[in-house]
Amino acid sequence: MPKMKTHSGMKKRVRVTGSGKLMRQRAGKRHLNEHKPTKRTRRLSVDVAVAAADIKIAKRLLGKRAR
Repeated sequence: MPKMKTHSGMKKRVRVTGSGKLMRQRAGKRHLNEHKPTKRTRRLSVDVAVAAADIKIAKRLLGKRAR
C-alpha cells in the first residue's frame, strides 16, 4: 500500500506539540487590524488547542495516529 500523503492545507493550519496536542491560531487577525483594539489583537495572537470534536479528523489528515 502506498504511503499516505499529509493534507497540505491542514499542515499549514495546525502544529503538533511535543506532547501530541494540536494547536491552531485564532481567527480574525489577518487583516483590518488597525481599527481593532490592541487588547483584542494580543488575545488573538495566542495559540489555542484544536477543539476536541475536530481532533480525530485533524490527526488523520496530518497522518498522525489518533489515540
